[in-house]
Amino acid sequence: MPKRILTGTVVSDKGDKTVVVKVERKVKHPLYGKIIRRSKKYHAHDEDNAIKAGETVRIEETKPISKLKTWKVLDKVETSTKAKAAEA
Repeated sequence: MPKRILTGTVVSDKGDKTVVVKVERKVKHPLYGKIIRRSKKYHAHDEDNAIKAGETVRIEETKPISKLKTWKVLDKVETSTKAKAAEA
């Protein structure tokens, strides 16, 4: 079975070798038909502590690393303007 790959925004990088990634999806409401946003947070493994909060990353499902971590960071997709302003 192929591993799932998701794209989301890093909301926390405070843990050692761990980032929290918020993944949003759009769902149609079953009764009213309005498109609503649903989100879920995933704890992902970042071996080099290279990813910072606000960056958009791709994460891949992997074997359990700890109690909460079953995802690892594949790569950085882009850096948001908020993160760029913090670096400058």
